[in-house]
Amino acid sequence: MTEPIKTMKLYTDVDRIFNELRELGVAEHERIQIGALTPFDQYHYEGTAAVEYAINVCGINADQHVLEVGSGIGGPSRYIAHRTGCTVTALELQADLNQTAAQLTQRCGLADHVQHRQGDFLDTDSIGDNYDALVSWLAFLHIPNRQQLFARCMASLKPGGYLFIEDFSKCGDFSAQELSDLETKIYCGYVPTQDEYIDQVAAAGFADIQADDMTESWTHFVRGRLDGFRAARERHLRVHNENIVAGLDDFFSTITNLYESGNLGGIRLVARKPMDGK
Repeated sequence: MTEPIKTMKLYTDVDRIFNELRELGVAEHERIQIGALTPFDQYHYEGTAAVEYAINVCGINADQHVLEVGSGIGGPSRYIAHRTGCTVTALELQADLNQTAAQLTQRCGLADHVQHRQGDFLDTDSIGDNYDALVSWLAFLHIPNRQQLFARCMASLKPGGYLFIEDFSKCGDFSAQELSDLETKIYCGYVPTQDEYIDQVAAAGFADIQADDMTESWTHFVRGRLDGFRAARERHLRVHNENIVAGLDDFFSTITNLYESGNLGGIRLVARKPMDGK
């Protein structure tokens, strides 16, 4: 039985990453350089620049342990470990994404730094509770129970630990069609306003909350991504197939329409768990 989240076409045919590697001339089981993967394994917006920002604002270094929630095929986790030498636990709900991520991490020579775990963040108690930072890119949008979500974030961090999130926010009233697209094509049934988002994080006990409105930047990004994808359609058909190209085109265009409607926005939020741990 297909998981409901697979209505989101970004999450289907995840082995397409191997088509891209073959196109680059990387043989099966051959060692992969991180730079070869980063154009294809960052499922969020603005690629490794967004991950660099998180590394800097959270002060991630080689002595730390980072948890990524909703790690996809492992792009941000691998990049963080590669850049800083830290240890990363990469938690992903979907088994096929997690399996692909672990294989790519092994081939990058980063298996000693990145541990891939498959499970639901709200139900997984075995991932530990002493992280220096918890990071997540465009994954919390799939989790409507915000009280439980942010309580779990708080419990996962050591005192003084950082919470870093990039996520959807609501800017206007969604139409019936937009609500349907969010729920089916994006697997997102709830989008808070930026003020609501900040209040939810504060209610969980986080301090030093800083939030940036990413709407303009992300609207520009998704438009450029869609236009670039369509301009390279013949190349994508050659590397992949018609079904993969059609699915990604539909996903990219749906996202672009949502942002350009003015109703969907984005938030980048950084907060800390108080030093007294409360």
